Amino acid sequence: MEYIGLHKQIKKNNFRSTLLLIGFPAIILAGVYVFFYFGFSPDMYAVNQSFLQFLPFVVIGVGVWFAIAYFSHSSIIKRSSRAQTLSRKENMEVYNLTENLCISVGMKMPKLYIIDSPGLNAFASGIDEKSYAITLSSGIIDALDEDELEGVIAHELTHIRNKDVRLLIISIIFVGILGFFVQILLRSFLYGGRRRDSKSDPRVMMIALAIAALVYLLTVIFRFALSRKREYLADAGAVELTKNSHALASALRKISGNPDVDVKSADIKQLFIENGSKKKGFMSSLKGLFATHPPIDKRIAILEKGL
Repeated sequence: MEYIGLHKQIKKNNFRSTLLLIGFPAIILAGVYVFFYFGFSPDMYAVNQSFLQFLPFVVIGVGVWFAIAYFSHSSIIKRSSRAQTLSRKENMEVYNLTENLCISVGMKMPKLYIIDSPGLNAFASGIDEKSYAITLSSGIIDALDEDELEGVIAHELTHIRNKDVRLLIISIIFVGILGFFVQILLRSFLYGGRRRDSKSDPRVMMIALAIAALVYLLTVIFRFALSRKREYLADAGAVELTKNSHALASALRKISGNPDVDVKSADIKQLFIENGSKKKGFMSSLKGLFATHPPIDKRIAILEKGL
């Protein structure tokens, strides 16, 4: 693995990721505009007037939802994953490994949490120094040796250093907003027909649903593309911190054998160090196109090239 120019790559990737995140609200507003155009009238003046009248409600609604999710995401993640605080007294090895890595790069130590699960996985979360956290399963702590565990922690610290977690959480929030609107439109279309009078045009609801589904699909694709790029950079950053590509490769190989950790939210699983499917076949290959992580075998192969 080549580490020369890593920081330049991170800067470029962060810039591209920021552009993607700017695109989320733009897509929402574009979807609303297209809905007015195809759903009511092709007259541009009428469309522009309707859009401008509706714009404040869209902005306020999205803004309120975003603010709630932005400031309460830590408690939501902790509750959904059933994670508990991990102190130095409870596990000195994990605490010291994390603290030493943070000291080596001059960063504030994030909070540590543990999930009681035999599955092997870990993730980083947070949007600022007050909320940054690393969560490990009890299974990964028990199964990995010290060097392997250090590699996993370094991987998650790199996600924090690169502001990956902030970008990913923001993207999850936006996709959640779109998902909610798609569900509302779908339920209105399926169950609201009986309440609509005979003069109502069902094409309007069909157009709204089609546009919302398309916009939602685009945002999901954008988020997955953002996540995949950053896993490779986090692997590279972990090796740069630990100077040991073999340890992280070995850790990923162990994780690949049993990555399943039971959490309530599918969004949290997207933060895991490994969230890929182990099934083979056409359908699994198709799902792989939309996977949040690159294939773990490919990540291991890249790491082993640096041995």
